[in-house]
Amino acid sequence: MLGGRPQRREDLVYRLRSRSAHELWLVIVDASASTRRHQALSDAKGLLAQLFDDAYRQRARMALLTASGQSPKWQVQGLKAAKGLNHWLDGLGAGGGTPLLAALTEAGHWLVDRRKRYPAEQQRLLVVTDGRLKQVSGLPQLDCPGLLIDIERGPIRLGRASELATGLQIDYRHIDSL
Repeated sequence: MLGGRPQRREDLVYRLRSRSAHELWLVIVDASASTRRHQALSDAKGLLAQLFDDAYRQRARMALLTASGQSPKWQVQGLKAAKGLNHWLDGLGAGGGTPLLAALTEAGHWLVDRRKRYPAEQQRLLVVTDGRLKQVSGLPQLDCPGLLIDIERGPIRLGRASELATGLQIDYRHIDSL
């Protein structure tokens, strides 16, 4: 070789890229008025701060969807995790209704489109909710491994979050067990 340039065909070396596929963490946060009770959302914020830090260190991509008010709202869609997510987390407040079913449906459509664009990407789902929904039927199939973290607190618990996790075919954990 002359100056790093190949001179003959034998000088060319073909190497497969050894880089692994990116990971995408889709986080859906229920920030409805019911999550204000018994500091449920405050505790969830601590958990989310740790999650954002882990995603940043692992160079994962993040998608963040908030379910509060009248309709779900995207905060981040498939960008590399950044320290700026903590600023969003500090300003996160609870209020309004629970458009969680709409958020799950929208997330399902978004994941399908994302798989078409990035077929090798490894997708993970995290749903943070107290499960206080009027109905837990008509759930979309999200087709990716996931975890639902139940943040329901207080003396009277409805326990709908575990039903929601079962319907979504994802794992279930209560925040107190983490």
